[in-house]
Amino acid sequence: MLIADEQGLDLVEISPNATPPVCKVMDYKKFLYEQKKREKALKSKATKVVVKEIRFGPQTDDHDYEFKKKHAEKFLKDGAKLKAFVFFKGRSIVFKEQGQILLLKLAQDLEEYGKVEQMPKLEGKRMIMFIAPKKK
Repeated sequence: MLIADEQGLDLVEISPNATPPVCKVMDYKKFLYEQKKREKALKSKATKVVVKEIRFGPQTDDHDYEFKKKHAEKFLKDGAKLKAFVFFKGRSIVFKEQGQILLLKLAQDLEEYGKVEQMPKLEGKRMIMFIAPKKK
């Protein structure tokens, strides 16, 4: 403690569980600053998962389907996860099978770009399916 006071620094306990406890004479504020800087650098290197959504109706036309499929391909190539869903309005819920067929067709068409993470599942008025991009 005296040595630290003489140098105008702090006595910091490094590992309290060791016998004897390990202490170090250093500038504690500078240590905290360096630690925050390291954490920030690690955080910036971490990849952020982007989820893109594509919405279909149960009776989506072929042209619209192709158009949306192209977008889905682009999203998967860019490394984003894809959330494809069929939205059932009003009484269109009776076309559940058509919605499921549509999503499975999409999964089959996008097989080379991504893999199905969650099979089509009905949640309320939407049937949702997740596709994750394939690693390069």
